Amino acid sequence: MTAKNDYPELAKFKDDLDKCTKCGFCMSACPVYREQKIETAVARGKIMLARSLLDGGRKASKEAAEMLDQCTLCMTCEQKCPAGTHVPELITAARADKARQRGVSFPYNFIFRWLLPRRRLFGYTVRFASWFQGIFLPKTQGSIRHLSLFLSALGKGRHIPQIAPRFLRRSVPEVNSPPPGVATKFTVGYFTGCMTDYVFPELGKQIIRFLNKNGVAVIMPRGQGCCGAPVFLGAGDFKTGRKMADANVKAFQDLDYIITDCATCASSMKDYAKFLADTPERKQRYTEFAAKIKDITEFLVDILKLPPAAYTVAPEFRGKTVTFHEPCHLGRYLGVKEQPRQILKSLPDIKYVELPDADRCCGMAGTFSIHFYELSRKIGDKKAAAIKSTGADVVVTDCPGCQIQLIDSTTRNGMTQNIRHIMELFE
Repeated sequence: MTAKNDYPELAKFKDDLDKCTKCGFCMSACPVYREQKIETAVARGKIMLARSLLDGGRKASKEAAEMLDQCTLCMTCEQKCPAGTHVPELITAARADKARQRGVSFPYNFIFRWLLPRRRLFGYTVRFASWFQGIFLPKTQGSIRHLSLFLSALGKGRHIPQIAPRFLRRSVPEVNSPPPGVATKFTVGYFTGCMTDYVFPELGKQIIRFLNKNGVAVIMPRGQGCCGAPVFLGAGDFKTGRKMADANVKAFQDLDYIITDCATCASSMKDYAKFLADTPERKQRYTEFAAKIKDITEFLVDILKLPPAAYTVAPEFRGKTVTFHEPCHLGRYLGVKEQPRQILKSLPDIKYVELPDADRCCGMAGTFSIHFYELSRKIGDKKAAAIKSTGADVVVTDCPGCQIQLIDSTTRNGMTQNIRHIMELFE
């Protein structure tokens, strides 16, 4: 038997637990339930589990922990819930209490607590891993966010892009100014995230070039690290997540805007105050930090207000049919839905087609796709089928994590679509 004070994080969201009326509206949208068809897969079942934990009727057993982990945090259940229950917040809080009781298993405890918060050491580790990727991986196209997760997927037939030969932070200076003759309109900080830094450095360089060309000076603070999403949202390790949040807030403290090309990084950093603020001072710093964060398309459309003529399609994409996968963290978490579509629809050199259920989860969800890869594959297969129905040559998205999942899903299904970040469309 457990006591209520064993669930301090979950207790903060007790009002949300009480909102659920068990109507089951969440069942129609949940990507996990659509594959498993069991009550513990859907939000209603997880809320009942969380309530039993909080009321002390059930310990956080291994089975309960796995039920809590089987959620992509895609937020579709919250979108469908007539009572307005904030399910992802409940799941995240329950994971934090579970992690406090049961700890975080090896090797994730070592990676999350010792490697990820130490950016230089983590970079050396990723570099070390890159020396062996040619031996252990059939040649494909890139790498995923974290080294251990990358390795754990090797035996499962996953198509994983390779680690870049030269990381972004070693390829560009800390201060990147507009070229001579171009007036500086804004100065922004660039949060690159692990994926762009280690796997897609060309994307990062393209974003810096594009912003410089349009009068934006780009600062890439060397003190920035991982956003912490796999640590505090995935594993529930709030203590380590707090250290990572403090480092990122300090790195960007003197900048007015922080732009990022990763919807997951943006939304998780905006969640620092909600989950990690344990003092009034931290809450204020995290809240001020969150207000500066802008997705790259949000910044281009809402802040920089670029005209359509500013977007020149790169030669390799001209004349192509392009569709757009909307990441869960972009549309439902950040509310950025129209900005990328506005850009795509303004391009005269491509044919834009809307993807059916464009906002449906692709099945990536960070550590979810590692722990439950077969389930992730099934969710990804539905996304691949939707892409196939459009006849598109190119699929663009706004999250490198989704990009990895889409590469895997389309390749496994024998499809040849080019999967890119939206900013790679431009010269």
